[in-house]
Amino acid sequence: MILDIAEVARRTGISARALRFYEARGLLTPLRTAAGRRHYGPGELARLHQILALKRAGLTLAQVQRLLSRRALDLAALIDTQLTHLEVQANAIARSRALLLEAKSRVERSEPLDVATFCSLIEQGERTMSNQAQWEALSARYLTEEAVRDFAASQAKMPGDFDQQAYAARWKELGARIKAALPLDPSSAAARAFLAEWRTLLAPFNAVATPAMQAGVQRMYEDMGSWQGQADPGFEAEVFQFIQAAGRAAAA
Repeated sequence: MILDIAEVARRTGISARALRFYEARGLLTPLRTAAGRRHYGPGELARLHQILALKRAGLTLAQVQRLLSRRALDLAALIDTQLTHLEVQANAIARSRALLLEAKSRVERSEPLDVATFCSLIEQGERTMSNQAQWEALSARYLTEEAVRDFAASQAKMPGDFDQQAYAARWKELGARIKAALPLDPSSAAARAFLAEWRTLLAPFNAVATPAMQAGVQRMYEDMGSWQGQADPGFEAEVFQFIQAAGRAAAA
């Protein structure tokens, strides 16, 4: 059975763009017609199903590539990483479940809970899970295996009362204020004030970040123009570039 890229995308639910990305990473090697069209035979389809299965297990593309190429992989460390990853997912699900239980409790107490409020609770939980999946897919392009393990381990180092949603809201609010102030001289007093706020917000990350994490995140945000819109850090590439310029001006 030979399928073209459109048919593979239809049958698997994987976009043609993702298939081309897997090919660029060396994970897939489809046949090519004289006209250059991609055709996938049984071998490539079987390999694609392996890739998707490993992705569902939580492996990054770099880990999938190493595993399929039979290169050395620290399976014990990988399993520990995936266990931590599942724990993070379980915590997110637990938060969503808590929201629904609170809604149910209000209904049982005959307290008012209109449809809009209920839908808002549902959407909040869905956004949490969707946003997490988007960040995992994005970070796989920039983080080394060491950085992925470090990020997973860092979850346990965060304070027990750390509110991720409130933290994300603070980034969004700061990003909006900086965007509204642009264009702005990076060496101005206003720029230094924004830089100080930025660094204060970064403090929780810096407190747990390893060099591998720092390097991976720096690579990711320096390339933000290529992925903006795929995930929402709370600010735009223009804002990040301004903060980088303000940091250079402050250092000078």
